Amino acid sequence: MSAEASVGGRDADSVRSAAPQPACHSTDERRNPGLMGSKYVKLNVGGSLHYTTIQTLSKEDSLLRSICTGITAATIDSEGWVVLERSGRHFGLVLNFLRDGSVPLPEDHRELDEVLKEAQYYRVQGLVQHCLNAMQKQQDIFESVCRIPMITSAKEEQKMIATCRKPVVKLQNNRGNNKYSYTSNSDDNLLKNIELFDKLVLRFNNRVLFVKDVLGDEICCWSFYGEGRKIAEVCCTSIVYATEKKQTKVEFPEARIFEETLNILIYENNRSGPGAFHLLDSRGSGSSLGAGQSEEEGAAGGDRRVRRIHVRRHIMHDERGHGQQTVYKD
Repeated sequence: MSAEASVGGRDADSVRSAAPQPACHSTDERRNPGLMGSKYVKLNVGGSLHYTTIQTLSKEDSLLRSICTGITAATIDSEGWVVLERSGRHFGLVLNFLRDGSVPLPEDHRELDEVLKEAQYYRVQGLVQHCLNAMQKQQDIFESVCRIPMITSAKEEQKMIATCRKPVVKLQNNRGNNKYSYTSNSDDNLLKNIELFDKLVLRFNNRVLFVKDVLGDEICCWSFYGEGRKIAEVCCTSIVYATEKKQTKVEFPEARIFEETLNILIYENNRSGPGAFHLLDSRGSGSSLGAGQSEEEGAAGGDRRVRRIHVRRHIMHDERGHGQQTVYKD
């Protein structure tokens, strides 16, 4: 019995030895059981070769750490390179972030978006947040740039004002639209209006849409819009009736322009209400009309009124005849 058992044991051992064994090391590619037993690792990312440590890849709870621990399967070629089927263009940046905790990002928005996609794929949350912060900073810089649309047609102007959710301030500036010569101070006042427009743009750029119109019929005229309709208008030009000739005069009602700009802010974010029109119409002593100015209000249904402020057409005092009374002509 003992001899038969011995023979049977030898037969069983021979059968086990004849069974096919796992040939992990004889194939060109194999799946990693985990790389934690090694100190260094070789990575082939889309043909881009990288040599780093397990410690670097394990710094964050990312896809790379799960590959090192064997949680996520990865392909290893016959030379021991871990093959990752991704573009290797930005993988060096991902490794540098894992090494240092911070890395300079590309300024180009498209490249920055590519880095973000790679960081999201590898689940490196620190780099993901770093990219998002950089994108937000770029957006803030872009929004801080003052961009002033130029009106090219009446249809474009109507569409822009109707669709804009901000209040709108338009400066119509067309110096060549005069019939008569200008008075001595007109050019200086025209430049002052343009300078005031630029200052208002810098101050209220994020709250008000400022547009320019160089093709209109007026020489210098300010228009203020809220909720898609015109709220007020300040015309800065007038005709001076001299003794022998007529002249075009450009005024600079700085205080009134600034006041109307502040009034238009009540239409910001659709905040206008019943009290808003009361604020527009209730003007104290500080908002009284200056000398030589007139105000016209066209009633278009109760609160739907447009305040139009014009400079009076007048005879210049130094050109009046002796004893002649000043005559205003509207």
